[in-house]
Amino acid sequence: MATVLSISGSPSATSRTARLLRTLDARLEAQGHVVLPLDVRTLPAEALLGADFAHPAIVEATGLLARADGVIVATPIYKAAYSGLLKALLDLLPQYGLDGKTVLPLATGGSTAHVLALDYALRPVLNSMGADHIVQGWFTLDKDISVAHDGSVSVAPGSAEALGRVVDQFSAALDRTGAPVLAAVS
Repeated sequence: MATVLSISGSPSATSRTARLLRTLDARLEAQGHVVLPLDVRTLPAEALLGADFAHPAIVEATGLLARADGVIVATPIYKAAYSGLLKALLDLLPQYGLDGKTVLPLATGGSTAHVLALDYALRPVLNSMGADHIVQGWFTLDKDISVAHDGSVSVAPGSAEALGRVVDQFSAALDRTGAPVLAAVS
C-alpha cells in the first residue's frame, strides 16, 4: 500500500503525543501501509536551529519526506500553536515538500481552547508546503491519553473511536490517491 512518514513534533522523550502517534502508526501498519517514524526531537538541535540544510540528519529527513505518499504530522499544542521544534523542521523541508501527498494533522493539548490551533496554525503551513489533500485532523485532550508503566497507550473511549475514524479516513484517502496497492496473490 502506501508509505507514510509519521512525524512527531514533541520535544519530550516521554511525550503522550509521540506515544499516541506510534499507536496510530501500528493501526496503519495493520492496514498494510509502511510507516516511517520520525521523532523531530532526535534530530540535532544545532542543525534544526542553525538551518543547516546540508546536515546529514536533515538530508535524511528530507529523503524520508520525498519517499512518502502520505504524512502524519503530530504535535502538542503550546500557547495556541504547534511546537517550535516542529516549526524548525518544517522550515528546513522543501517549500513544496508536501506536493502530491495526503496529510493528516494531529494535535494534543491540555484544553479544548487549543483545538483551533490545528486549523489556524498548522493547516496553513501544510497548505503552503503544497499538500494535495489534508484530511480532517484531530485534537486529543491530554487527559484522554493514558500511558501504562510498560509504555502502552490507552485512549478514552470517545476519543479512541474518533481517532480510529480519522486514521481510517486517512488510510482510505491514501488508497484513493493512487498509492500503489498490492494485488492479492492466489
